Parts: sequence; C-alpha cells; structure tokens
Amino acid sequence: MTDSNTWEEVYEIVRLIPPGRVMSYGQVATICARPLTPRAVGWALYGCPADVPWHRVVNASGGCSTDRVAGKQPGRQQKLLEAEGVDFSPAGTLDMNHYPFELAVDDLNELLVDTKAVP
Repeated sequence: MTDSNTWEEVYEIVRLIPPGRVMSYGQVATICARPLTPRAVGWALYGCPADVPWHRVVNASGGCSTDRVAGKQPGRQQKLLEAEGVDFSPAGTLDMNHYPFELAVDDLNELLVDTKAVP
C-alpha cells in the first residue's frame, strides 16, 4: 500500500463520520488497515481533499488541534463543529463520550464495500 493509498483510507474513514459526531486521531489510526500513528492521521488531514470533513477529527482530550497548525485559521474547527450542534466547554474541549462516532474494523469493511457499490 502506498502512502497515497494510506491517506485515501484515512479520507474514506473520515468521510463516514456524520455531522455532529467526532472521532479522535487515534481512533482513526487504529482502524486503518496499515498501522498509523495519530500524528500520521493529522498529517493526512492537513492536506485532505475538500470533501473530507477533517474538522470531525479531534485530539483524544476532545480538543481542536488545528489551532496550533500554521496556515489554519484559529477557532475554525470549533466553529464548524458548533455549527453541527457540538458543544464545547469553556476550556475549548468537547465531551468525547457525548459525540462519539464508533466504528469497528468489520463495520468499516462493510461500509466501504457498500459505498463503492453505489454508482
């Protein structure tokens, strides 16, 4: 599997996250077929295609890591999530237990087959 295929797998997983739900970088990394670190997932999302809802992936504490990334508008990720109904604490974190999108590897394989079968 090439790096572009690995990044495409990350994008496919993230595209499955519905509005108002989130996954952590580590959760995405865990269900990828090729071993990835949470940081690698972040790198993949840094330059992702426009149709990938990158803002639905947060750090393990429920925080928005993109505020520290050069070239990203501070607060943008939080604003996008709030527009989807996600609430943040005054400290700028969301409750990972309240907005989870949980996806098992078996579920992922089934969903990816289903989405590829639709024209």
